[in-house]
Amino acid sequence: MITHNLVLNTGATLIVDVLAPKIFRLRLDTSGRFQPGGLERYRILNLDWPDCRVAINANQEETTTLTTDEAVLAVCTADGAWTLSRPDGAVILETAAPPHGDDRTGFSLELKLSPDDQLFGFGDETRTCINKRGHKNVMAITNVTSYTPIPFVSCSRGWGLYLNTTWFHRFDAGATDPNCLAFHADRGMLEYFLFAADSPAEALKLYTSVTGPSYVLPKWSYGMTFVCDEREVRARDILYEAYEFRRQGIPCDVIGLEPDWMENHYDYTIDKKWSQKRFHIPFWLKGKNYGTFCSTLHQMGFKLSLWLCCDYDLSEYEEMLIHDGKLPKPMPAEDGDVADDIIKDPHFRPLSMDKLTKTGVPWFEHLKQFVDDGADAFKLDGANQVLYHPDRKWRNGMDDAEMHNLYPVLLAKQMNNGFTEHTSRRVQIFTPSGHAAIQRYAAIWAGDTGGGAKTIPALLNLGLSGQSNVCTDMQIFDLPGIHYGFFQALAQGFSWHMYNQPWFLPPERFAAYKFYANLRNQLTPYIYAAAHQAHQTGLPIMRTMPLAFPQHPEASQCLQQYMFGDAILVSAFTDQVFLPEGDWYDFWTDNIIRGPAWVKAEYPANRGGCLFIKAGAIIPMQEPTAYVGVATPELLTWHIYPGPDTDYTLYEDDGISMKYRDGDIAVTTVTGRATSDGYHVTIQPRRGRYDGMPAIRRHRFVAHSPNAVDIITPAPEQEEAAEATVKLKR
Repeated sequence: MITHNLVLNTGATLIVDVLAPKIFRLRLDTSGRFQPGGLERYRILNLDWPDCRVAINANQEETTTLTTDEAVLAVCTADGAWTLSRPDGAVILETAAPPHGDDRTGFSLELKLSPDDQLFGFGDETRTCINKRGHKNVMAITNVTSYTPIPFVSCSRGWGLYLNTTWFHRFDAGATDPNCLAFHADRGMLEYFLFAADSPAEALKLYTSVTGPSYVLPKWSYGMTFVCDEREVRARDILYEAYEFRRQGIPCDVIGLEPDWMENHYDYTIDKKWSQKRFHIPFWLKGKNYGTFCSTLHQMGFKLSLWLCCDYDLSEYEEMLIHDGKLPKPMPAEDGDVADDIIKDPHFRPLSMDKLTKTGVPWFEHLKQFVDDGADAFKLDGANQVLYHPDRKWRNGMDDAEMHNLYPVLLAKQMNNGFTEHTSRRVQIFTPSGHAAIQRYAAIWAGDTGGGAKTIPALLNLGLSGQSNVCTDMQIFDLPGIHYGFFQALAQGFSWHMYNQPWFLPPERFAAYKFYANLRNQLTPYIYAAAHQAHQTGLPIMRTMPLAFPQHPEASQCLQQYMFGDAILVSAFTDQVFLPEGDWYDFWTDNIIRGPAWVKAEYPANRGGCLFIKAGAIIPMQEPTAYVGVATPELLTWHIYPGPDTDYTLYEDDGISMKYRDGDIAVTTVTGRATSDGYHVTIQPRRGRYDGMPAIRRHRFVAHSPNAVDIITPAPEQEEAAEATVKLKR
């Protein structure tokens, strides 16, 4: 990383860091403090970059330029205004007014917009649009209406910007001035990252290279989670409910318990215990892998998830981590200049208001006992995370206006890291709220908003903001809700205070539920590979149409459809579907429709929405199983949809350890090539290894085309690599 300090004519200092040829970091603080924000202070951001080639021309009287192989940043030394350009001089982005930043009085940043610019991102802060041009909002976590505001934005022309602050602030994406994207805050220095990308997809990759890649959850997380009724249910009730999933032939991996699993309902403290009456674990079975409620679930192939609430002061432990285990100094007794306050009434001082935190005891410490008993996952309640505490002062000295957006990220971080340090395994963490970098530690569920049409833009906006692992509580009172529920990055059934067990549904809906649950289970290799792709590239599993097809401006109108991985187009709760250019197979009929075109949403009466497959797709599927678990199937069935030349990569790992981050992955490269009379598929031998990898891999092929007349495969003894040719009618 190359750093250059500019002293502006205003007397302010502007610090420019060049992290990479397409990544610039700018900090402006007239107070001179340059106090790191929470994500940097607590070592969440990736700021350790090797030096790259930068030419700095600071001899000009009015402008200082920083030139890399990919971009040029020209800064006006008078006032800090700047222009970001490509090496050929084409302007990428420029300020509309001189920026301002002061740790004490806040910041402002105004950027010029081109007439055709579409703006994407900002997380789940609205559910009315995907293109945020003409929209404005306050970036503060708010219950239901703004669960996960993320200050990252990308443009249809390619550039991206990440505003690195957790302070409450406002953005205006052309709502007031149609030609200006503006950011304003009343506190905090101005710090942001510029990404000189060529597409929204590349901007997303650059953003996640700074804030961290999307976490690959345990493989079983991509199966189905079912959250049970909480009304005084007993361990016995939960076990029989789990057994019923197996008896009914409905794949399910995770059973979730609501707050009633605790002795004290909604216990926020670190003294919580299992309900002795309903989830008692006898002392002689403690630590055993048999005879307990948890071990019995595990014997049936289920994982256990526990619901949690948290109002603990997480900042103390974070301060300990950066100070070699030492406790932080007490927070200041006074805030601001109060020398002339004659009475000095303590009621007018920010207070910690904290009756829960035990000094020197991390939040996760008390959860180890439940992990030892068999908990594999946790679902975090919004609870006080999504509520404002204007009078609260946190132990790290932050006001709530700075800590509020940071809190859920720290909670997910401590939960994730604590579990892995304790077990050496990955963990499934669900949280309804978050901010920048939340994708590193947890999955997002759309909170108390149900699983209807409005949640689709919410999940897609999260995907445009770096978070791939997303879902809603499945809506099962109609077929579209079931269809959509199983075609999310994660699938979560939900009872709570309802009888939403699938076997209680009317016969038609029960049959559809079972069909979709089994289809999702069969698609596990495809879904899990997409999770790895999200980790490596930033492209989410659920991809909004402008992200997947930026060449179509009308794609931003598609609020009720998305790409599910590379090849599957899903729609729900809509009468029309937009098909981008190329050929698309109707999943239900194998008929081919040519795009670009808006088509009527047509699907069988016993299904809940459209599925289209991009021509040229090669989709791996496994045989149906009772649950996903972590095992890798020996046999894969490759579903071939003849079309243009295609390259596909299948990623596999052990499904549970952190070794995938160190490269313990098997990669299978698959190519599809159009020939004079058909479509030829080649599957290369696996490259790489991981623990538990099957010794051999067997392949089966299924062709999907109304024009297919034959499929030719090689001799069956060729098991590791394989080839197939689909012959088509002329």
